[in-house]
Amino acid sequence: MSEISIASLDGGSFSAYLAEPSSGAGAGVIVIQEIFGINAVMRKITDSYAEAGYVALAPDLFWRQQPGIQLSDSTEEEWNQALALYQGFDENKGIEDLIATLNTLKKLPTCTGKVGSVGFCLGGKLAYLMATRSDADCNISYYGVGIENNLDEAVNIKKPLMLHIAEKDKFVNAETQAKIKAELSGNPLVTIYTYPNVDHAFARVGSTTYVEEVAKIANERSLEFFKQHLG
Repeated sequence: MSEISIASLDGGSFSAYLAEPSSGAGAGVIVIQEIFGINAVMRKITDSYAEAGYVALAPDLFWRQQPGIQLSDSTEEEWNQALALYQGFDENKGIEDLIATLNTLKKLPTCTGKVGSVGFCLGGKLAYLMATRSDADCNISYYGVGIENNLDEAVNIKKPLMLHIAEKDKFVNAETQAKIKAELSGNPLVTIYTYPNVDHAFARVGSTTYVEEVAKIANERSLEFFKQHLG
């Protein structure tokens, strides 16, 4: 596990947490952060993909506002800080930074070529946009917030996309979920799983809404998806 620097497309640079497999090489996975930055949860997820055989890279997408943010969801102060960063986040620049991350990951000597992404919350929305705006080989979204605002981009999906949707998501109501499913379910490249009776962040270890058995099912589906499309 290490930190690397990535050159942005507009002349800056930002850090990313890198975890590599014990085998020494593998396909790439970009882990896209929640609103809490590249914290212990994101690092552990990144490590888990390395343990599964992937070269995993989690870029700091809040670097344009405040580099190195590592918050938790355990205090009101941290929540407020995270929400302020989320509200100030430039989504389009975020995708540019993810494309820069994709380009960097592909060139790492340990990466065998194919690269996918997996994102959570804010990252879940960005994983959807990676499916519509990048050449990533596949993308996975966990309880993405705001996907409904960019459904007009769905025509651009050319690679496999998986969505994990929490039916009781406090940030994505039932009407919005129905709209997303209606727009995307007819696309053969899109796989949608919905999980009844679970809330947003059901897969975030340590969250008050974490549900271990449901997270296990979703994570196994994600690993199988990556195995199918990345090798």
